[in-house]
Amino acid sequence: MTKKYKIFVLALLPLGLCLPARNIYAQEGAFFRELSGAVEIKPPGSEAWVNAAAGDRIEKNTLVSTGFRSTAVVVTGSSVIMVRPLTRLSLDEIIRSQDGEMVNLRLHTGRIRAEVNPPLGGKTDFTVKSPIATASVRGTVFEFDTENLRVEEGRVVYSLDNGRQASVAAGGMSHVDEINNTVISPFAAAAELLSPALPPGSASGNSLGDRAPAIIPPAYIMTGIGFGWD
Repeated sequence: MTKKYKIFVLALLPLGLCLPARNIYAQEGAFFRELSGAVEIKPPGSEAWVNAAAGDRIEKNTLVSTGFRSTAVVVTGSSVIMVRPLTRLSLDEIIRSQDGEMVNLRLHTGRIRAEVNPPLGGKTDFTVKSPIATASVRGTVFEFDTENLRVEEGRVVYSLDNGRQASVAAGGMSHVDEINNTVISPFAAAAELLSPALPPGSASGNSLGDRAPAIIPPAYIMTGIGFGWD
């Protein structure tokens, strides 16, 4: 008996040593850190909206909705999302592995501010999809809705499906020109903010006629996007 037992153990050791290293993936959730006003969630498979509370977990494919003058702070792994009033988003996927984190959000309407922080010794792939475009970032701070983008830290490559893009650094902004199906460079966007609106009926002397570029307050600058880094 003793001899057979020793042979059995020795036969197993090479097999264990030959097993390849694997990345372990785990589906994670998010949670509400802070709430203000009317914030509701709609769990996957449910038709009913329920009131959210601080500390509530947000599972995959859960819809989050904020009301008028209502906000929510959502923590997803190492990143923090400030959900602005009158916003609706869903958490499509939150996955943690040995190499880092992957967060996929879908912004249906409204506006968010995201602080994307990679975990210690790893990286975060943070993607936000809107009806216009996709924002994919690592280690940056930005605000956007479905039309405008403002970058607070890092750098964002803002792109459309047709390949047109603009690189926006910290302090810069951009937005979508839906007429020409392109994105405005941060230099042009800054110039638009400095251009005073023309009075009604005045001649502009260009192809826009009496229309002057809209002046968008920086606090409300956002957009749909696709991102990259240096």
